[in-house]
Amino acid sequence: MRIVSGKHKGRPLSAPKGRSTRPTSDRAREAMFNVLAHAEWAPSIAGARVIDLFAGSGGLGLEAMSRGASFCLFVETEAAARGAIRDNIDALQLFGHTRLHRRDATALGDKPSNLGAPFDIAFLDPPYGKGLGEEALARLIEGAWLSPDAIAVLEVGAEETPLTPGWSIATEKLYGAAKVLFLERITDTSSLDAS
Repeated sequence: MRIVSGKHKGRPLSAPKGRSTRPTSDRAREAMFNVLAHAEWAPSIAGARVIDLFAGSGGLGLEAMSRGASFCLFVETEAAARGAIRDNIDALQLFGHTRLHRRDATALGDKPSNLGAPFDIAFLDPPYGKGLGEEALARLIEGAWLSPDAIAVLEVGAEETPLTPGWSIATEKLYGAAKVLFLERITDTSSLDAS
Protein backbone atom coordinates (compact mmCIF):
# COMPACT_ATOMS: atom_id res chain seq x y z
CA MET A 1 0.00 0.00 0.00
CA ARG A 2 1.38 3.38 -1.04
CA ILE A 3 0.39 7.03 -1.32
CA VAL A 4 -0.82 7.40 -4.90
CA SER A 5 -0.28 11.10 -5.61
CA GLY A 6 0.74 14.45 -4.21
CA LYS A 7 3.50 15.53 -1.85
CA HIS A 8 4.07 12.02 -0.46
CA LYS A 9 3.54 10.10 -3.74
CA GLY A 10 5.04 6.62 -3.64
CA ARG A 11 5.59 6.54 0.12
CA PRO A 12 4.67 3.15 1.63
CA LEU A 13 1.92 2.92 4.24
CA SER A 14 1.85 0.54 7.19
CA ALA A 15 -1.27 -1.60 7.49
CA PRO A 16 -2.41 -3.35 10.67
CA LYS A 17 -1.68 -7.07 10.90
CA GLY A 18 -4.55 -9.53 10.76
CA ARG A 19 -7.91 -9.47 9.00
CA SER A 20 -9.79 -6.97 11.16
CA THR A 21 -9.22 -4.15 8.65
CA ARG A 22 -9.62 -4.12 4.87
CA PRO A 23 -7.52 -1.32 3.37
CA THR A 24 -8.82 0.31 0.21
CA SER A 25 -6.54 -0.75 -2.66
CA ASP A 26 -4.18 1.81 -4.19
CA ARG A 27 -6.06 1.52 -7.48
CA ALA A 28 -9.48 2.14 -5.91
CA ARG A 29 -8.07 5.02 -3.84
CA GLU A 30 -6.63 6.63 -6.97
CA ALA A 31 -9.97 6.27 -8.78
CA MET A 32 -11.87 7.76 -5.82
CA PHE A 33 -9.59 10.79 -5.64
CA ASN A 34 -9.82 11.28 -9.41
CA VAL A 35 -13.60 11.55 -9.02
CA LEU A 36 -13.17 14.12 -6.23
CA ALA A 37 -10.59 16.12 -8.20
CA HIS A 38 -12.84 16.52 -11.25
CA ALA A 39 -16.38 16.70 -9.86
CA GLU A 40 -18.14 20.07 -9.86
CA TRP A 41 -19.94 19.18 -6.62
CA ALA A 42 -16.77 18.30 -4.68
CA PRO A 43 -14.87 20.83 -2.57
CA SER A 44 -11.20 21.26 -3.35
CA ILE A 45 -9.01 18.79 -1.46
CA ALA A 46 -6.32 21.48 -1.20
CA GLY A 47 -6.91 23.23 2.13
CA ALA A 48 -9.82 20.95 3.08
CA ARG A 49 -10.45 19.66 6.59
CA VAL A 50 -10.96 15.90 6.38
CA ILE A 51 -12.35 13.28 8.77
CA ASP A 52 -11.49 9.60 8.13
CA LEU A 53 -13.95 7.29 9.95
CA PHE A 54 -13.31 3.56 10.38
CA ALA A 55 -9.85 4.74 9.38
CA GLY A 56 -8.01 1.39 9.37
CA SER A 57 -4.48 2.23 8.21
CA GLY A 58 -5.52 5.85 7.57
CA GLY A 59 -4.92 5.48 3.84
CA LEU A 60 -7.81 7.70 2.71
CA GLY A 61 -7.03 10.55 5.09
CA LEU A 62 -3.30 10.31 4.40
CA GLU A 63 -3.94 10.39 0.65
CA ALA A 64 -5.99 13.57 1.18
CA MET A 65 -3.16 15.08 3.23
CA SER A 66 -0.66 14.26 0.49
CA ARG A 67 -2.93 16.07 -1.98
CA GLY A 68 -3.03 19.24 0.10
CA ALA A 69 -5.72 18.81 2.78
CA SER A 70 -4.93 21.06 5.74
CA PHE A 71 -6.01 18.71 8.57
CA CYS A 72 -7.27 15.17 9.09
CA LEU A 73 -8.97 13.57 12.07
CA PHE A 74 -8.68 9.77 12.08
CA VAL A 75 -11.39 7.90 14.00
CA GLU A 76 -10.62 4.26 14.79
CA THR A 77 -11.35 1.86 17.67
CA GLU A 78 -9.00 -1.04 16.82
CA ALA A 79 -5.67 -0.81 18.69
CA ALA A 80 -3.63 -2.38 15.87
CA ALA A 81 -5.13 0.01 13.33
CA ARG A 82 -4.43 3.03 15.55
CA GLY A 83 -0.83 1.84 15.84
CA ALA A 84 -0.53 1.67 12.04
CA ILE A 85 -2.04 5.16 11.70
CA ARG A 86 0.44 6.54 14.27
CA ASP A 87 3.32 4.89 12.37
CA ASN A 88 2.11 6.40 9.09
CA ILE A 89 1.63 9.88 10.58
CA ASP A 90 5.15 9.66 12.03
CA ALA A 91 6.71 8.43 8.77
CA LEU A 92 5.06 11.26 6.80
CA GLN A 93 5.82 13.85 9.54
CA LEU A 94 2.19 14.94 9.76
CA PHE A 95 2.02 15.57 13.52
CA GLY A 96 0.33 18.94 14.08
CA HIS A 97 -1.83 18.47 10.98
CA THR A 98 -3.58 15.31 12.17
CA ARG A 99 -5.34 13.92 15.23
CA LEU A 100 -6.23 10.36 16.11
CA HIS A 101 -9.40 9.61 18.11
CA ARG A 102 -10.19 6.29 19.73
CA ARG A 103 -13.91 6.58 19.28
CA ASP A 104 -16.79 4.59 17.86
CA ALA A 105 -17.76 6.27 14.58
CA THR A 106 -21.40 5.33 15.19
CA ALA A 107 -21.45 7.15 18.56
CA LEU A 108 -19.55 10.36 17.87
CA GLY A 109 -21.56 12.77 20.00
CA ASP A 110 -21.07 16.51 19.46
CA LYS A 111 -17.90 17.76 17.75
CA PRO A 112 -15.49 19.01 20.43
CA SER A 113 -14.76 22.74 20.10
CA ASN A 114 -11.01 22.11 20.36
CA LEU A 115 -11.07 20.37 16.97
CA GLY A 116 -11.57 23.67 15.14
CA ALA A 117 -13.88 24.27 12.20
CA PRO A 118 -16.27 21.60 10.87
CA PHE A 119 -15.00 19.14 8.28
CA ASP A 120 -15.36 19.50 4.50
CA ILE A 121 -14.87 15.88 3.45
CA ALA A 122 -15.75 12.70 5.36
CA PHE A 123 -14.37 9.32 4.34
CA LEU A 124 -16.18 6.26 5.69
CA ASP A 125 -14.87 2.75 5.07
CA PRO A 126 -16.76 0.59 7.59
CA PRO A 127 -16.97 -3.21 7.73
CA TYR A 128 -19.36 -4.30 4.99
CA GLY A 129 -22.94 -5.39 5.54
CA LYS A 130 -23.54 -4.02 9.05
CA GLY A 131 -25.11 -0.60 8.38
CA LEU A 132 -22.33 1.15 10.30
CA GLY A 133 -21.64 3.71 7.57
CA GLU A 134 -25.25 4.86 7.55
CA GLU A 135 -25.21 5.25 11.34
CA ALA A 136 -21.97 7.24 11.23
CA LEU A 137 -23.34 9.55 8.49
CA ALA A 138 -26.30 10.39 10.73
CA ARG A 139 -24.03 11.05 13.73
CA LEU A 140 -21.83 13.39 11.67
CA ILE A 141 -24.84 15.59 10.92
CA GLU A 142 -26.36 15.36 14.42
CA GLY A 143 -23.10 16.27 16.12
CA ALA A 144 -22.33 19.25 13.82
CA TRP A 145 -19.11 17.66 12.60
CA LEU A 146 -19.53 18.84 9.01
CA SER A 147 -19.67 22.13 7.12
CA PRO A 148 -23.02 22.83 5.35
CA ASP A 149 -21.59 21.98 1.91
CA ALA A 150 -19.56 18.97 3.05
CA ILE A 151 -19.43 15.77 1.07
CA ALA A 152 -19.04 12.18 2.25
CA VAL A 153 -17.39 9.24 0.51
CA LEU A 154 -18.90 5.95 1.73
CA GLU A 155 -17.47 2.56 0.77
CA VAL A 156 -19.83 -0.42 1.03
CA GLY A 157 -20.04 -3.91 -0.47
CA ALA A 158 -20.92 -3.94 -4.17
CA GLU A 159 -24.31 -5.55 -3.47
CA GLU A 160 -25.32 -3.12 -0.70
CA THR A 161 -27.86 -0.32 -1.11
CA PRO A 162 -27.43 1.83 1.99
CA LEU A 163 -30.07 4.29 3.16
CA THR A 164 -28.55 7.75 3.57
CA PRO A 165 -31.17 10.20 4.87
CA GLY A 166 -29.86 13.76 4.85
CA TRP A 167 -27.62 12.94 1.90
CA SER A 168 -28.09 12.66 -1.86
CA ILE A 169 -25.95 10.49 -4.10
CA ALA A 170 -23.88 12.66 -6.44
CA THR A 171 -22.42 9.58 -8.11
CA GLU A 172 -21.51 6.00 -7.31
CA LYS A 173 -18.71 3.79 -8.62
CA LEU A 174 -17.94 0.08 -8.48
CA TYR A 175 -14.38 -1.00 -7.75
CA GLY A 176 -14.31 -4.81 -7.68
CA ALA A 177 -16.13 -5.99 -4.54
CA ALA A 178 -16.62 -2.40 -3.35
CA LYS A 179 -19.20 0.23 -4.18
CA VAL A 180 -18.28 3.83 -3.37
CA LEU A 181 -21.04 6.39 -2.90
CA PHE A 182 -20.12 10.05 -3.25
CA LEU A 183 -22.69 11.92 -1.17
CA GLU A 184 -23.75 15.56 -0.91
CA ARG A 185 -25.55 16.96 2.10
CA ILE A 186 -29.19 17.80 1.46
CA THR A 187 -29.74 21.40 2.44
CA ASP A 188 -32.88 22.36 4.33
CA THR A 189 -35.63 23.14 1.83
CA SER A 190 -38.34 23.85 4.43
CA SER A 191 -37.98 27.60 3.89
CA LEU A 192 -38.79 27.31 0.17
CA ASP A 193 -42.24 28.41 -0.98
CA ALA A 194 -44.33 25.28 -1.50
CA SER A 195 -46.73 26.93 -3.97
